[in-house]
Amino acid sequence: MTIMDENGKPSRVIKGQEMSHFPEDDSTHITSPTAEFVNQQNDTWVVTSKQGKTNGKGDVILLTDNVVIRRKDDKKTELQTSILTLNTKKSTAYTDAAVKMISPFGETNSIGLHATLEDKTINLHSRVKGRYDAPPSQ
Repeated sequence: MTIMDENGKPSRVIKGQEMSHFPEDDSTHITSPTAEFVNQQNDTWVVTSKQGKTNGKGDVILLTDNVVIRRKDDKKTELQTSILTLNTKKSTAYTDAAVKMISPFGETNSIGLHATLEDKTINLHSRVKGRYDAPPSQ
């Protein structure tokens, strides 16, 4: 599924290995979903997991099992969690589950997050602990 912006350019691309639609409750189950949030001026965010489920038009997708958020051009930094609600219309992601953020300079753990992908804003909710190793000065 490709969702276009107001200028006719792709803004969100959602694909999966297999999709099954169930008309009785208008739900869609996705195996190995990948969602790309394309921003023409900024980085493209990529969200992957083992399973996904949505209802209706697919504006909100529940991702489960090994959920990973990263920037397409920066595979060194990523967020990992077990469950994530992805709002494709608002380009936001949130969870109340444990979250691990890994970067070349350290690791941060928390319970819960809310991310605004267009603004590159990530708010960690509670019990935030981390380790940061500053890069060497030049």
